[in-house]
Amino acid sequence: MRFQRHAISTPKILAVDFARGFLLLQDFGHQLLHPELLAGSLAESQSPERLMAANYYQQAESLLLDIQAVTPTAQVFPAYDQQRLQSEMDLFAEWFVGRLLGIEVGVEIDNEQRSMLDELFKLLIDSALQQPQVVVHRDYHSRNLMLLEDGSLGVIDFQDAVVGPVTYDLVSLLKDCYLRLPAKQVMDRALGFKQQLEQRFDMGQIDDQQFLRWFDLIGLQRHIKVLGIFARLSLRDGKHGYLNDLPLVIRYTLEAARSYAQTQPFYHWFVEHIEPRLVSQPWYRDWRSAGDPVK
Repeated sequence: MRFQRHAISTPKILAVDFARGFLLLQDFGHQLLHPELLAGSLAESQSPERLMAANYYQQAESLLLDIQAVTPTAQVFPAYDQQRLQSEMDLFAEWFVGRLLGIEVGVEIDNEQRSMLDELFKLLIDSALQQPQVVVHRDYHSRNLMLLEDGSLGVIDFQDAVVGPVTYDLVSLLKDCYLRLPAKQVMDRALGFKQQLEQRFDMGQIDDQQFLRWFDLIGLQRHIKVLGIFARLSLRDGKHGYLNDLPLVIRYTLEAARSYAQTQPFYHWFVEHIEPRLVSQPWYRDWRSAGDPVK
């Protein structure tokens, strides 16, 4: 209801059965945004599919600005604080490294490597908390945006919204775990969004490189978390299809990690110690080309 007051289309709650835990919600249909954006990402430049996808990205970014304009009331939206950010990244060692790949923390990951991970996580948390803080959907991507009958976008899966970094939802959209945009397009769209932020909100001028660093580092935090979450979805919940999306998430993770001196130790550790354990996994394909069009 909080989002609806700001003209953001979310399913209306029609009835509630608190005793049995049921909600009757407005039906948004079955048309996810994902197929349209995927078709655009695979199409030739200036094709109708590519132009339509660009229009949908503009809509999604405009809608994201509306979400970020929602008052970050503490009673409604918890803080995306140090503890929450840390606990998310801890899923990486437990579920992806430990349970999925069978690498023993404390045996195959020694104290020096554990210290490296701790320093990385602290860096990512500090960067997240330095950013302007706004309402964050927390899973803002092509499978949680619906194409409605009037051509507008509807938002679902917003129940975990928090107050957190201004670039978090943007990186969820532009570095989508289920499709990949060319790096130049991601950078151009991210900086275009920054200009809209500066025009709409009173946060002053933000240096382009600072904004892109925030964007990349919160993306690294998110994708480290997602590696753990997708492994857990498979191993605990039996949702094995998420494993097929891991190579693209690994690509996002390593591309960001190798881009900054402070995160490169993680990149080299992953390539040396983790990547050799990936090749025997039935879901694995080379992360360096994950998400690229099939030729």
